[in-house]
Amino acid sequence: MTIIKTEIRNIIYEIRGYKVMLDFELAEMYQTETKRLNEAVKRNAKRFPTDFMFQLTKAEWELFKSQYIIENQAPDNLKSQFATSRWGGSRKTT
Repeated sequence: MTIIKTEIRNIIYEIRGYKVMLDFELAEMYQTETKRLNEAVKRNAKRFPTDFMFQLTKAEWELFKSQYIIENQAPDNLKSQFATSRWGGSRKTT
């Protein structure tokens, strides 16, 4: 699967002043489950900068959804979300 730069630009957001990607979109890009992507990052944490991942607050996630995500694209029952930092990592949200 070839990923077009325009498609990637469409899934890069600015949160807390960082350009980030969300874990479920990154997992889709790599054709894996979000859970597996997050497990791999946790298992290899020493390979990533300390600010590679951060967890969004519930309020940040709600604001993000209202601003960026089209209804039904991301389910409301998502327990957590990871946002990726400018280094390409992902950050967990509650």
